Amino acid sequence: MIDWLAFVIVLVSALAGASIVVAAFSFGIRLLTLSGRTPIVTPAEFTDAITIMTPSEIAQAEKRAAKAARKSPLTEGQKKAAFVGACAFFTLSALAVLFGIYLIVPALHALG
Repeated sequence: MIDWLAFVIVLVSALAGASIVVAAFSFGIRLLTLSGRTPIVTPAEFTDAITIMTPSEIAQAEKRAAKAARKSPLTEGQKKAAFVGACAFFTLSALAVLFGIYLIVPALHALG
């Protein structure tokens, strides 16, 4: 016999948890970008990769990253506040993930 109420509770909890993690991380990225610390990773050249970037492509990507970092119209105080907010949202996202692991591990331990 299936306990449908428990199934619905787990479904709603999983959807809420996933939504919290994704939303917190997204807000963190948005605030990090507003703070002038654009999370653009300059491409690396891998010797055995399928696609190897040319030096001119690497230079263009670095130029775009520098330009994006300079574009913020915020004051220095606003940039610092946005960075603190980004850190807070990243922390919230990490705590939500850790809480989910905390909920899962005892259940797995009880099954084993």
